[in-house]
Amino acid sequence: MRRLPIEYSVRNLGRSPTRLMAIILGSTLVVGLVLAAGAFIRGMNQSLVLGGTTGNVILLSAGSEESIERSEVPANSGSLVAASVRGLKEVNGMAYVSPEVNVALITRAEQNEPTERRGVVRGVTPAAFLVHPQVQIVSGRAPNQGGNEIVVGALAARKLDLPESALAEGEQLYFGGMAWNIVGRFQAPGTVMDAELWAPLNDVLIALKRDTISAVTVTLDSAEFGDVDAFTKQRFDLKLAAVRETDYYAGLMEFYRPVRWMIGVTALMVSLTGLFGGLNTLYAAFAMRIREIGMMQSVGFTRGAIMLSLFQESMLSAAAGTLIAAVLALTILDGVAVDFSLGVFVLQVDGRVLLSGIAAGVVLGCIGAIPPAIRCLRFPIAEALKAT
Repeated sequence: MRRLPIEYSVRNLGRSPTRLMAIILGSTLVVGLVLAAGAFIRGMNQSLVLGGTTGNVILLSAGSEESIERSEVPANSGSLVAASVRGLKEVNGMAYVSPEVNVALITRAEQNEPTERRGVVRGVTPAAFLVHPQVQIVSGRAPNQGGNEIVVGALAARKLDLPESALAEGEQLYFGGMAWNIVGRFQAPGTVMDAELWAPLNDVLIALKRDTISAVTVTLDSAEFGDVDAFTKQRFDLKLAAVRETDYYAGLMEFYRPVRWMIGVTALMVSLTGLFGGLNTLYAAFAMRIREIGMMQSVGFTRGAIMLSLFQESMLSAAAGTLIAAVLALTILDGVAVDFSLGVFVLQVDGRVLLSGIAAGVVLGCIGAIPPAIRCLRFPIAEALKAT
């Protein structure tokens, strides 16, 4: 088959700069929406996956296995499980047993500030930094008990809709009817903990006037999950349930599946709108070239060669739009923090997301050439040469 040179397709793209820009803009919009949806879903999934640590087990109140915030267990549950279950991980005599309070509280940057900000507060003991290795203090120090001190996550400012300077060391936040001094900053990249406020457990209990904690997280060493589960079944009085931390976050991922589907479907619907707009532009562009295509057939080029040339034009314009969308996604979307009920997660434009965008661009380029190519090639040569 005698083929048209690729230079012919490239020159044709530049014959109408306005039309070319419209085609590229439509491709950029479609691929950009696919990348945005992929980055959102990927970021949410990663924050929930990385939130759980293999080997960790959470003890919650029976019936509240799906929500630490709703769970309430006796405050001495941590010491009881540490004394009863052998084989928990230890370091320098300290067991990896972390009693914690997890609660969403109205937080203010100033005592009389009218704006109510929803902050996620976690009351912890020093053992929390052992069972949650993702958390690393990057500046300042850990909070001391009795001093109303807190450390803030790297994304806490985004969660509270405050400037970073408002959460600098030496500043104060107000929640639970008390002022809390910021003494440090921590990071837990890719997890929901990155947006939390951590304070000493007893200080939080006093501020909230409660005598129960939310959960106890333990790290297994030689012990197995069944050992911890057996402890919860033996101590009926505590009304505990054991859940692997990875399973807990997997359950949260399942809970947010409708949200991910909604984002995907919305992106698909808007992308289809952009796709049909691009098809309309391509159709109009190619339909004006019926006489040209008839002339190429008359000088010996087959319909297959002409269709291949039209595919090349469509793919080149779609590739340009895909490249622009990928660059914009990497520079604008990647790393953007998004607030949701559990905290904050970061949009991730990684290889998988980029691959989905490239796939969308390829599909757009292929589909975009089919209807106008059929429209132009269905005319007999003599009729095509008379077209206006």
